Amino acid sequence: MQQVPRALGLDFGTTNSVVALAGGGESRLVEFAGAQATGAVFRSALCFWHEEGAKGGMAHEAGPWAIAEYMEYPEDSRFLQSFKSVAASPIFESASVFEKRFRFEELGQMFLARMIAHAGGALDQRPDRIIVGRPVEYAGSRPDEALARRRYDAMFAGFGADIHYVHEPLGAAFSYASRLDRAATILVADFGGGTSDFSLVRVEAPGAARRATPLGSAGIGIAGDRFDYRILDHLVLPMLGKGGAYRSFGKMLEIPRSYFADFADWSRLALMRNRRTMEELARLQKAADDPAAIGRMMTVIEKELGYPLYDAVGALKRALSQQERATFRFSGGGLEIEQTVTRADFEGWIAPDIARIEATVDQALAKAQVAPDAIDRVFLTGGSSLIPAIRGIFATRFGEARLASGGELTSIAHGLALIGEEANLAEWAA
Repeated sequence: MQQVPRALGLDFGTTNSVVALAGGGESRLVEFAGAQATGAVFRSALCFWHEEGAKGGMAHEAGPWAIAEYMEYPEDSRFLQSFKSVAASPIFESASVFEKRFRFEELGQMFLARMIAHAGGALDQRPDRIIVGRPVEYAGSRPDEALARRRYDAMFAGFGADIHYVHEPLGAAFSYASRLDRAATILVADFGGGTSDFSLVRVEAPGAARRATPLGSAGIGIAGDRFDYRILDHLVLPMLGKGGAYRSFGKMLEIPRSYFADFADWSRLALMRNRRTMEELARLQKAADDPAAIGRMMTVIEKELGYPLYDAVGALKRALSQQERATFRFSGGGLEIEQTVTRADFEGWIAPDIARIEATVDQALAKAQVAPDAIDRVFLTGGSSLIPAIRGIFATRFGEARLASGGELTSIAHGLALIGEEANLAEWAA
C-alpha cells in the first residue's frame, strides 16, 4: 500500500486480535515480526512471571509470545486468555496475578503495548483515526454495556486520539462489500470466541456516492467458548467431580456447580489459582464422596494446565468440522482422556445454543425489516463459522448458493480500517 495510512482497524477478539491499516481505499493487515510470530493473527492472551529487574518484579508477554513463555514454564507463570469476555461483567473487578491485582483496562493496556512492540515498527506511529470493533451483544449472563464502554475507553486511552467503536460484523460487511461488483443486500454472520453477531447491510454498486448502508444488527453472547464448555461438560468435568456429592453436617450435598462453571470458562480458569479457592477445594476434597476427582481438579489448576486443555478442546472442534468423528485426547494433572466423539454427538451437545443463535438471526432480520428472500448474499466469518451445524443454519434458510466465506480471522479488521476512511463515521459508530 503506497498511500500513507489514514485509519487503523483493530479487531480485538476474545481468542485472536488482528490489526489493519487503510489509505487511499486500500487496506493491508499488520504482520507481526519475530520467532514466535503467527502472521497477522495475534492471540488475545497474556502471560505473567516473576523476573528480577522487571518493573514491580513481574514481567509479562502477550500473543504467541505469551504462549511460548507459558509452555516453557507453566507452573511458574500465570496465563490469561479470553479476558475480553469479562469486559461487560459487573461481577469482575480485577484479576489476581501472583501478589498483584489488575483491572480489565490495565490488562488491555499491557496487551496493546506488547502488540505494538511485536509489530516490527508498523504500529509505532498510528493514524489519527482508530476504529475498534465491538460485539453487538457482549458476553456474559447480564452484560453491562455502559461498563464495557468505560473499560474500553480506559483501555484505548493511550492508543490513539480519535477512537471510534463499530459493531464487528459491520467491519466484516465492509470487507466483503469491497469484493462485490454489483448492488446487494447482505447478511453478515460473525462467530467469535465470546459472541455471535449479525448485521444487515445494503451495498450499492461500485462508484456510488455511498457504497454501504447499515440496516440493523443483533447479537448474542454464545459462540466458540460456549461450544468449548459443552465439550468440557461432557468429557472432562465429570472426571473432576461434577455431579458428585460431599458430606456437610451429616447430609450429602451436591458439589457446588460454581467451581465447574469457573473451571470451564477460559477467562476465569487461571484466576482459580489463588489461596482462597485452593483452600476451599482442599476442604471440599476431604468431605467429597470421590476425593480423587477433586484432587484432579486441583492439580490441573495448580499446574496451570488450562492452555493444553483448551488446545485439546479446540483440536477436537476443528477435527469435527472436517470429519464425522474424531478422538479427544488430553493427558495431565492425573487426567488421562482418550475418547472418540462423533459430529452427531457434538451437534447434540450444542443444539440448545444453535437454537438461540437461530432466534437471534430472526431478531436481526426483524430489526432491519428485511425478509429472508430479500437477502442476496450471506457472508460467514469468524472461526466458529466453520462448524457444519453453524453453516447449516444459513444453508437451510437462504440456500447454499447464497453463502460466502473467507478471511475468517481477518475480515473484520480489514473492513474496520476501510470504514475509517469514510467521510461520516457517525453513520457506522456504535
